[in-house]
Parts: sequence; C-alpha cells; structure tokens
Amino acid sequence: MDLKFFKKSKSTLIFLLVFSAIGIPVFYHLLKVEDRLPIYNPADINPKLVDESVRNQKKHHRVGSFELINQNGEVITNANYKDKIYIADFFFTRCQSICIPMAYNMGELQEHYKNDDDIMFLSHSVTPVMDSVPQLRKYADAKGVIDGKWNVTTGAKKHIYSLARKQYFAVLDEGDGGENDWVHTENFILIDKEGRIRGMYDGTKKENMQKIIDDITLLKEEYVK
Repeated sequence: MDLKFFKKSKSTLIFLLVFSAIGIPVFYHLLKVEDRLPIYNPADINPKLVDESVRNQKKHHRVGSFELINQNGEVITNANYKDKIYIADFFFTRCQSICIPMAYNMGELQEHYKNDDDIMFLSHSVTPVMDSVPQLRKYADAKGVIDGKWNVTTGAKKHIYSLARKQYFAVLDEGDGGENDWVHTENFILIDKEGRIRGMYDGTKKENMQKIIDDITLLKEEYVK
C-alpha cells in the first residue's frame, strides 16, 4: 500500500474520531438548547393582553412583587414562591362558568404534583370584595386545595388587576381595578423559578393539562445541575 495514502487515511480517520468525540456532543447540546421552553416578554404576547405601559418591553420581564391574602388569612408574597415553578390563574368563588373546569383541572395538576415540592399553584380572585377569607376557605375545602401547595387568594382589587395586566398578561380587558371593572380569563400561566413566564394555556381544556405536565418536565430539566 502506498505510504502517503496510508498516512492520509490515518490522518482522516483521526480527524473523524476527534470530530465525533467533540462535534456530536456539541451538536446534541445545541439541539437540547433549542428544546427549551420560550421565555415570554410583553412584546412577545398579544398586545390586547398587555397593559400599554409595558407593551414594548422585549426582555427581562419577571413577575413583580405581590402581596395577597390566602384561604387561611396568611399574607402571601413572592417569598412564598421563591425558587418554585408555579401555575397562576384568575378566578372567583361564585363563578358558575369557566371557573368550574379550571378549578377541576388545577386540582388534577395539584394531585399530579402533590409530592413535588418544586411545584406550586396560585389563584387570584377577581372579585376580592366578595371573596373574603372565610369564603376562600370554604371554596378551598370544596376544591380539595392543599394548604402550602395551592394558595387561593384575595387582596386589593387594583393590585390584583395590575398583576393580571402588567405581570401575567392574562386578560383582554382594559380595566385597572376600578369599581366597575371586571376581568374573567381562562388562562393558566406557567412561571419558572426566576419569575419568568414560560407558557400560557387554556385552563378549561383537560387536554392542555398534559401539555402543562410535559412543559414542566422540560422546564425542570433546566434546573438539573
């Protein structure tokens, strides 16, 4: 065999081996990066869902500070959700339409993650004047809410409506929480451990719950060290 050909073939083989050892893992890593959930900012979302004051923000959006009261009369803030993945929604206890399947589906998710300390749930009443702590407690008992896992909350109406329009981008309505304002939304919002929006889903549709579970599985992979 020609010595030059042998040396050339050997060099080619070494190159291919080195490329395989380095190139394939890099290629796989790039594919994995693409297999991440998107990070939503106000500019990425239907502008009808976003308050005009933040509509053009293109990066670095995180859910801002909040202070609410849960079914046990406890103050709930961002600190309760520190380093947690959670699903947020907006409801009211006397709702007889979309809130019924939403509560059922949220309960199913709670059951699925009841032993997973990384996952929590947060529901905001859009009729906080009517949804007193005793009313929330009654509702929580009826829906099987697990204390410490799922906070069903009330609070200042303007604060809740600001969260809906400026933080979670959950409702189409333009109201800011005035006396006659009203919001009603079927959206479930997936929030990561940094307070970023990673998914939005129709909470009335049972088939979307598997999508949420799949997305949470994908999201949790980002936190595997």
